[in-house]
Order: sequence, then structure tokens, then C-alpha cells
Amino acid sequence: MKLKILEIEYHPSIMDKAKSLLSGIGNIKQTQKYYDSWSNHYDFTLDKWKYTAPKKSIIILKKKLKNYPHRILDLACGTGLFGVELKKIYRNSQIYGSDISKKSLKIAKEKNIYKKLININFEKTFNYETKFELISMIGAMTYCKSFDKIFSNTKNYLKKKGHFIFSHRTDLWDKQNFDEVLRSLKLDFKINYISRPCNYLPLNNDFKNKIKIRLVLLEKY
Repeated sequence: MKLKILEIEYHPSIMDKAKSLLSGIGNIKQTQKYYDSWSNHYDFTLDKWKYTAPKKSIIILKKKLKNYPHRILDLACGTGLFGVELKKIYRNSQIYGSDISKKSLKIAKEKNIYKKLININFEKTFNYETKFELISMIGAMTYCKSFDKIFSNTKNYLKKKGHFIFSHRTDLWDKQNFDEVLRSLKLDFKINYISRPCNYLPLNNDFKNKIKIRLVLLEKY
């Protein structure tokens, strides 16, 4: 068993991915293929890199949410890392998930935490059969091509007073003038919380302490 773990840990295809995450992967089809090929090792690799954004996001929700979210939408849910954390504190909630990687969704399905999983790009509009009290998008804002689309979709999916929690890399935050992006949402959303920069992938050689993330919680008016 120990030899098997070492073999996975140093698998060259996994280590090659570490270099690509920094600058972005490419178009939607390239990103889909990328995460399909990574899906079987994704949870293991993120654990090795000490990826803690899901757990930190849950801490924020426990502190800031006053009402229990009965219906949750986990955008770009991947293999379900954040869904697992959500289910720990919202056991009776119906959790929906979406992602562009079919193979990642297959793994997420096996965890038995989602009511429904949908293979779709988070920027595309989808007609869900319900509205949500909470929407999450942890680790995926990097791939957003249009902030207008993602925030417009989120607004439409949320119930009044519903919340949207997401993470965003600090290097892209500065480059994209993301403070101004958030200010432009003032008619639709209230900013409930913005975290200080915190570690993202501290044991990944390209990220370490150089590139961090902020966690943001918005509330729909």
C-alpha cells in the first residue's frame, strides 16, 4: 500500500498539472479535458498540497449565516470536496452540484451528498427547478471569463436574502481590479464578508505563500 501511494504522489501527469494551474488552462474544452484526466487523483493531490479553502469557507458560513439553507447549489463542484464539508453542517439540506468535468461529477456522485448533478459550465444559464438559499463556488473564479454572467446567474438562482460564497486568487484580484467588480454589484448584493489573504495551495511549489486567496460572502437584496 505504501508503494502505491508513493507511485500516485509522484505520477508525472499530476506534477505537470501543478505548473499549468498558475497561468490558467485554456478554453472550456481544454479545461474540461484537463480536469477529466486529473479527476481520479484530484482529491489526493489537493490533500497533499494542503488545500483548505473548503474548510475555511465552512467556518465563515457557520459564523455569518443566520438561517439554515435548505437548498444549496455548489457551482464548479468538481469531485465534491466542498459538498462533503457542506453536508457535515447542513445534513438536511438538498445540495445540487454542477461542473464541466463529467469524470469529476462521477466521483462526486459516488460520495452520495448531492441531490442532483449537472454537467455544465457555470457561466451558462440553467433553469433549475428551485431557488437556493446558498450558492458556493470555491476554487473556480479563476476560470470566469465574464463576471457579468456569473453574478447575473447567481442573482437569478438565489432566493431573496440568499448568500453566495466564493474564493478568488489574490494575484488575479489585483490584476482584475476585483474591488471595483464587487462595488459594481451594490444594487444586487450586499458584501457580508471579505477575508484577509489566506493560504491557497501552500505545499504546491508554484503557489506556496506567494499566491493566496480571499473568501467572499455576498447576500442578495
